[in-house]
Amino acid sequence: MSEPRASDQLRPLAVVGGGLAGMAAALALAERGHKVELFEQNQCLGGRVGSFRDALTGERIDRCMHVGLGCCTRLLEFIRRTGVEDRFAKHRRLNFIGPAGEVCRFQPWPWLPAPLHLVPGLARLRYLGPRDRLGIARGMLRLGRLAPGRPSGARTIAGWLRAEGQSEAAIDRFWSVLLVSALGETVQRAGLAMARKVVLDGFLRSRRGCELFLPKVPLGEIFDRPMNDRLRQLGVEVHLGTRARAIEISAGRCRAIVLSGGKRRRIGGLVVAVPWRQISRLFSPRQRPLLSPDWKADRLEPAAITAVHLWFDRAITSLPHAVLVGRTSQWMFRPLAKPSPTPHGGHYIQIVISASHRLAAQPRGRLVERVCDELASIWPAARQARLLHHRVVTEREAVFSVTPESDSFRPAPRIAVPNIVLAGDWTDTGWPATMEGAIRSGWQAGLSLD
Repeated sequence: MSEPRASDQLRPLAVVGGGLAGMAAALALAERGHKVELFEQNQCLGGRVGSFRDALTGERIDRCMHVGLGCCTRLLEFIRRTGVEDRFAKHRRLNFIGPAGEVCRFQPWPWLPAPLHLVPGLARLRYLGPRDRLGIARGMLRLGRLAPGRPSGARTIAGWLRAEGQSEAAIDRFWSVLLVSALGETVQRAGLAMARKVVLDGFLRSRRGCELFLPKVPLGEIFDRPMNDRLRQLGVEVHLGTRARAIEISAGRCRAIVLSGGKRRRIGGLVVAVPWRQISRLFSPRQRPLLSPDWKADRLEPAAITAVHLWFDRAITSLPHAVLVGRTSQWMFRPLAKPSPTPHGGHYIQIVISASHRLAAQPRGRLVERVCDELASIWPAARQARLLHHRVVTEREAVFSVTPESDSFRPAPRIAVPNIVLAGDWTDTGWPATMEGAIRSGWQAGLSLD
């Protein structure tokens, strides 16, 4: 049986990984009074939730837009505790753009109890027929009434919807649109359990569950420097550009980590908050059985997300966001605060396409052309606008694919080494791969490690 040494209690607790999970873990540990050191291999915090500077315009833009929902309670608490809540704007209305370009404003009624608050919003989706809208309402209720946990094992949400009598129009023009962005996967591949989670928490349980929280500034101005400053205020030592190469385990406990350059750092405990594909790099072949006798995280599949960044010579819409129905483009975001003007600037928007692996073989220029054609079919101003600049960014491993089998591949945070805890949206959080899932896992790791 492994016992902590007295010296372990005097050593810092380490967090490897500076994404949302790692930052949440470091925050929780520091607020509990622990001495904490955070190690991030990149030169900035935030992980996948970050920004970069476009070489031509000089503007800071997000690799891919990330938004919060009202049901993401840990995310909202995290941004409040770190003092960045004023950098988000709350929207109670979702703007759906129908196949013919019609704008349908989905806005739940706050004075009706859940789930009746959804009825007026569904009624406004006039690109769907009355029978489909009624069927969608029934389908949402039936989905919410499924037994909690992980219903129906290997069923996809598309298979369940068809078995429930949902029309192909309803599946293509509502369910797919709603779920692909939340799950990062198509309804043909996504599991029923995670789809139920999204519908139940985001729409059925609360009148505020589907409120949208949009960043007012680039994500790097939220999750990099401000978070770094907050952690340092709490006494956390943040080491950027520092990669953890190995973990030293002896007498059943983690004693040290080996950093880039071979430097050895003695620690009293460890939160491992790296993507699932990096776990095998940190744990040696001899150490991997300590993760789990039945470790399956390596079987998680990645899912891609593509962001198409566009600069036009004029504004094409006044909407801050839009859900684009029946198109390759899925979401349009217009920044609420214009990036710093540059000679090459123009009017910037971002198009987000989740589950974009099917576009991998397509030339980027062709994708940009298709997206611009879709925008022109919606907004007259886009037909006259001249495209000044574009950039396509695809995160091939943006999230893990929430297939029906993925739940059984996600590990518990605790492993056989008592002073090591795993964190990340890919662990068994009960949530899909979201900011909420990452922060929940990191926060729990920070509360459980001593």
